[in-house]
Amino acid sequence: MSLARASTTTRRQWLKGVVALGVVSAVSGVVALVRTSGYELEPDIAKKLVVFSPDEYVVAEAIASRIVAPDRPDDPTIPSAREVGVALFMDGYLAGMRPSMRRDLLRMLQYVEHVAPLAVGHARRFSALPAEAQDEVLQAVASSRVTVLRAGFDGLKSLVMMGYYRDPRTWPILDYAGPTIR
Repeated sequence: MSLARASTTTRRQWLKGVVALGVVSAVSGVVALVRTSGYELEPDIAKKLVVFSPDEYVVAEAIASRIVAPDRPDDPTIPSAREVGVALFMDGYLAGMRPSMRRDLLRMLQYVEHVAPLAVGHARRFSALPAEAQDEVLQAVASSRVTVLRAGFDGLKSLVMMGYYRDPRTWPILDYAGPTIR
């Protein structure tokens, strides 16, 4: 008899549960809206995107700018990731990927943008953090104990490097004279 009684839910308890669920849903929705808004692109960039949404492009550009940040920031001969168009390269490269791989890489971008900063104690999203904090977040992902996160970072880093060093303006950084024709 006590078992049957314990499993019965009163109308008041049910209503409280429904209200609590509604409040949690509303708060989650507001947080998601705030954390996923405010991504603005120049119209000429937005027209060129094939795979990336505006927020994914902004995140890719922020990640690229930190991965290939120059060791000599005052050297005007070293082009930035933005000048070279690394995020646009990544977008085009993703267009040719298998859908499952593309999905995984896009999820990794979202992880770096929204979850990874929280994991190292930053309340703001990755693209809104200062450079030093972004470096801290990327270092934490790169050295994570979770193999999938390290592999995801390696994939992002590989795409950034391919996008950056494909441009002849970056070759002098490596003392590379360019391809030789025989």
